Amino acid sequence: MLLVARRWTIGIVAGGAAVAIAAAGTPALAQTPLAQASAPATRTEPLPLERLFDNTAVSDDARPSEADFDGSGQSLSAQDLSAAGWTPGRTLALDGARLTWPRSAAGKPDNVRADGQAVRLGGRGDALSFLVAGTGAGGDVTGTGTVRYRDGGSTSYTLTAPDWRSGPLSTKAVALPHINAPGGQRTEKVRLYAVTVPVERGREIASVVLPRDPWPAADLHVFAAAVRTPAHGWTGTWSASTSGYPAVGPWTDQTLRLVVHTSAGGRGIRIRLANTFAAAPVRIGHASVAVQASGAAADGAPRRLAFGGRPGTRIPAGAEAFTDPLDLPVPADTNLLVSLHLPERITAAPVHSRTNQVSYLSAAGSGDRTGDSGAEAFTGSLASWPFLTGVDTGGGPGSVVALGDSITDGDKSTVDANRRWPDVLARRLQGQSEVPRYGVLNHGISANRIVTDRYPGDGVSTDTGGVSAQHRLDRDVLAQTGARTVVVFEGVNDVRWGASPDQVIAGLRAIAERSRARGLRVVGATIAPCEGFPDCTPEVDARRTAVNAFIRENGGAFDAVLDFDVVIRDPERPQRMLPEYDSGDHLHPGDAGLRALAESIDLRKLMP
Repeated sequence: MLLVARRWTIGIVAGGAAVAIAAAGTPALAQTPLAQASAPATRTEPLPLERLFDNTAVSDDARPSEADFDGSGQSLSAQDLSAAGWTPGRTLALDGARLTWPRSAAGKPDNVRADGQAVRLGGRGDALSFLVAGTGAGGDVTGTGTVRYRDGGSTSYTLTAPDWRSGPLSTKAVALPHINAPGGQRTEKVRLYAVTVPVERGREIASVVLPRDPWPAADLHVFAAAVRTPAHGWTGTWSASTSGYPAVGPWTDQTLRLVVHTSAGGRGIRIRLANTFAAAPVRIGHASVAVQASGAAADGAPRRLAFGGRPGTRIPAGAEAFTDPLDLPVPADTNLLVSLHLPERITAAPVHSRTNQVSYLSAAGSGDRTGDSGAEAFTGSLASWPFLTGVDTGGGPGSVVALGDSITDGDKSTVDANRRWPDVLARRLQGQSEVPRYGVLNHGISANRIVTDRYPGDGVSTDTGGVSAQHRLDRDVLAQTGARTVVVFEGVNDVRWGASPDQVIAGLRAIAERSRARGLRVVGATIAPCEGFPDCTPEVDARRTAVNAFIRENGGAFDAVLDFDVVIRDPERPQRMLPEYDSGDHLHPGDAGLRALAESIDLRKLMP
């Protein structure tokens, strides 16, 4: 039987993380007067969003008075947007959704101030994605709207737009360096946000009613909206999180040859590249894929990849790009070589920093080597994965996403051996027939936390501990190809660095609620012991134990629990890891410990 009236809310916790949950679990923010706004009434026949534009946010630097985004004459710079690759009419792939930046010229209406307008949208998906910003409130602007379905039913949603000048950088879609004002241009960072809200899966959307004007002094601006459609017919076989934006190279007219390891096999392949955290576009000249023979050498001639029928692409700041599908058999449990030609000078790049995998790099000025079968041109090595964030294969049952920190990332496992616990889990899944043979996507980031950001989410940084698990959840879990289940194994860094058990538990609840609202099964894993590591004091262990008590007795927050703590601890001294499982630093398990974690998992717990 179809559901015809279910209320959803989206709130903000932990410095700006969007939390989409069912009404029964509404977070504290949803009790504020803003989130209490009633659903807007029917206004008119739905219209395309661009026909509803009633505000001008973008001005030419030479004519700033032609726009007034915030009611005080201030606006975004058209030149800054162009420098970021956000040009009029450009389609932007953001967190799995395709949003079109307004086609309007500078000085012309380019956004709508939400006030109950009915917007024509169509399709089936798992979420709506909005490109938004708030003005006037000095903080988040929130309102409640309605999704209407073709079957005549509807659901409510609550949309929150962070402020364009003060919102969190860690969740932004793009940041720009200037504000245009009547008195001239001012150097000040401003932000735009891609925010998603859940919809009923399987029901065809007919239109969306925007929230009412939240209050006289503030506006919720919508630049674009789209239905986020799942990638039917694809399974994620490999993935990695962007953990920071460090200085690199410089790299000029050379080729990266990145080594990645598949989980599930299938027929057909596509790859995902991301320019996360960047301030400028990146140009990919050519790309190819091949099965690895050894080192940088391919087993046969690499196969060329295309982007919309073209050999290369230019990825705007903050956006991502998928290659066209390529008819190529993808073996399970196998190393692939993904080669990217970078024709322009690059001084910083979005990377996954801790790979435990050697990749390769050709010399500066060596040009496009993506078609090389041999290893001769690849004279340099890399210990990171720049730009590459996903490999998908055709068919299959979907994927399990492992959301975690350095233990999931495989820190201290044997280099080039693929002995991270998600790797071992993937081999277990591929070697059995009791449950579907899911792909396994490793979204561990070394040094990552649940509650706070390590990397602030903007600018060149030496810290590659990533933004918090809450701030990266949409990108690294909810938008992942074929995601069916998420295993959350994180929190030791939070308790080591002073977060209270209540803060960690609130973060875990928020992750679980947001994931379940998108139809994912959520499996919580207890935090492993770390006595003997320099900062793992008795106070830290007390906080860890309190969080673990919640995970074990979570009252329905999780669909299942994995007791990794019990698996790996020393029964004679439970605050410490068993010596045979310890890598030697007392915090990270070695190969044997990681294998024990993966082998302890009842595979039936992963089934949605």
